Amino acid sequence: MSTTKEHTLRYTYYDREDEMPAQELELVKKALAAREKAYAQYSGFMVGAAVLLENGIILTGNNQENAASPSGLCAERVAVYHAGAEYPDVKMLKIAVCGGKKGSSSAVPVAPCGACRQVMAEVIRRYGRDFDVLMIGEDETVVIKASSLLPFSFEYIG
Repeated sequence: MSTTKEHTLRYTYYDREDEMPAQELELVKKALAAREKAYAQYSGFMVGAAVLLENGIILTGNNQENAASPSGLCAERVAVYHAGAEYPDVKMLKIAVCGGKKGSSSAVPVAPCGACRQVMAEVIRRYGRDFDVLMIGEDETVVIKASSLLPFSFEYIG
């Protein structure tokens, strides 16, 4: 017997910074600052990320490219792994992601790649808690649950 299921996608959309809660706005600003420090010599597309932990600490990351592609690392994974290395027992509450050429933001919200989405799915399993992903664009920010980005993620079966 077959069953049809539906996956519903819910998100919050901000088209003005002054609509955002102060905590989210601070995270956006940290991600934007991190973006400007990215090492994007090959693509020219600089990405920044900022992670808010349950203890109130914000950690950042940015993309780090390498001539031996795909040896580089995305901003989201740099920030998430930084959080896991420094505060392994502290849950993530939010991550903000932005991208663009040096000094400017992408016109549309920047979404994490598939590898980063899988890492986020692992963070959900590790801590037993979903978290918000803020995808930042020039004129809009979308806030969505990490679990909505990759509904059929890989799981270890061993």
